Amino acid sequence: MKLKSTFIGIGATFALAALATAAAMSGDKYTVKVPGGLAFSEFKGYESWQVINISKQEGVVGAILGNPEMIKAFEAGIPGNGKPFPDGAKMAKVHWLPKVQTTYPGPPTVAGELSNVDFMVKDSKRFADGGGWGYAVFEYDAATKNFRPGDDKSMPPQAHDAKCGAGCHTIVKARDFVFTEYAKR
Repeated sequence: MKLKSTFIGIGATFALAALATAAAMSGDKYTVKVPGGLAFSEFKGYESWQVINISKQEGVVGAILGNPEMIKAFEAGIPGNGKPFPDGAKMAKVHWLPKVQTTYPGPPTVAGELSNVDFMVKDSKRFADGGGWGYAVFEYDAATKNFRPGDDKSMPPQAHDAKCGAGCHTIVKARDFVFTEYAKR
């Protein structure tokens, strides 16, 4: 009986290891991390966050999403009231290549192939040298269905750390480094 329990334990261990390996090899987005920066896993569940606003720029369309802390801050008047966003506030900006639905009336332009996902998180201690914000870009490869950290070939080019967006965001320092405005409902 003890031998049988040992084999079951060993089998379970190998099965779990195989599942973990398969997840890593299948491109599980939550295993990807910017070297020296943010991990995709820090934004787990972003897919169900509330929409803050939309955007269209440089050949992509996007939806800007906020976690509950971010939404509460916007609803409280931040950053227009001069207060900073609270630590723990997070945003995700999902970009797609635009696609025209020619068979629909209009015809409307909608999200097509996924391009990348950008993230921001407010953590004034961890990212004190970046205005209190950490940034990351993860490029999507449709052929492999995997994400990879953004790099110097990304648009915009990305450094390999959590400060990759700090340079661009300094022009909105008075808005606590946030470009996005909360769209009226």
